[in-house]
Amino acid sequence: MSATRSPLHDEHVALGATLVDFAGWEMPVRYSGDIAEHTAVRTSAGLFDLSHMGEIAVRGADAVGFLEYALVGRMGAVGLGKAKYTMMCAADGGVIDDLVAYRRDFDHFVIVANASNKDVVLAELTARAAGFDVTLEDESAAVALIAVQGPRSEGIVTAMTARDADNIGPLPYYAATNVVLSGDIHAFVARTGYTGEDGFELFVAAADAVDVWRLALAIGGDAIVPCGLSSRDTLRLEAGMPLYGQELTRATTPFDAGLGRVIAFGTEANPRGNFVGRTALEAARDARPTRVLVGLVGDGRRSPRAGYSVTDAAGTPIGEVTSGAPSPTLGRPIGMAYVPLSASEAGTEVLIDVRGRGEPMTVAALPLYRRA
Repeated sequence: MSATRSPLHDEHVALGATLVDFAGWEMPVRYSGDIAEHTAVRTSAGLFDLSHMGEIAVRGADAVGFLEYALVGRMGAVGLGKAKYTMMCAADGGVIDDLVAYRRDFDHFVIVANASNKDVVLAELTARAAGFDVTLEDESAAVALIAVQGPRSEGIVTAMTARDADNIGPLPYYAATNVVLSGDIHAFVARTGYTGEDGFELFVAAADAVDVWRLALAIGGDAIVPCGLSSRDTLRLEAGMPLYGQELTRATTPFDAGLGRVIAFGTEANPRGNFVGRTALEAARDARPTRVLVGLVGDGRRSPRAGYSVTDAAGTPIGEVTSGAPSPTLGRPIGMAYVPLSASEAGTEVLIDVRGRGEPMTVAALPLYRRA
């Protein structure tokens, strides 16, 4: 079965991108080079095609009540034009997917799911919708998602905007607005991202994707660089952002990943009703953790990789790396790993089994990079 192609596929080919199969999509992994693309986002601006992500619309009189039941976050507290990072958990507390929910109207939300989980999320939402006055629509094929990330992103996106440009600069983090871009292209622009830098994600009709992509490159000029999945991964790793399938899985709860804050249990003064996974997540909240997600930094040249064993000084396995790579910003190997509580304090020395050889690394607090 052939991979799905982004509406920007021909643009990527023309720019000489290296394309790979990612979650059933043929996506660019790099253009000019991983380090150059990563550095552009940290110092200027990078342009990403995120059209592989899934967009699921939730509409109806019970939209808020339904999402309060289906997801772990308190969706009724999300204001119009605001976004919320949340999760869908199974009854046993395991993470089905981490999501961003955008409130487009009082009775209209858009849920953005990871590409590999979109069908699972849609099926689970459909099952959980029984008894609620809501409709669900998979809008993924009709929507293209293009991100401009980096310290110069605000100026670039503002210059791309033909009407309502004054709305871009004041837009808070995790808020969104409707604008008209040059060429009379309607876009829903959110100040969100997955890089640890300031940035924007533009939701546009798939038919407009090429024009928006070319507009960003024309406006940005030398200040913007097309970026692939490889640099996006090292950017999010430096910023301590979890990746589903690595830091988050069906075998982990949000508490395992240090993300218990995304769960809203409610209070006596502000109670919340039942939601899927509540009982298991309350037990996870009240239990002493057996493992903790930590950062890793090294001084050597060999980087940890997902699945590598974390050992103590005697070589006894105590944990497992979830993500790892050379850090272009920090100039050293970095990673994330699950380790026991006893080995989670910053400064703890551990070894990473890199193809049979113990590579020294130090436990560090997340995130490993934070923009000034």
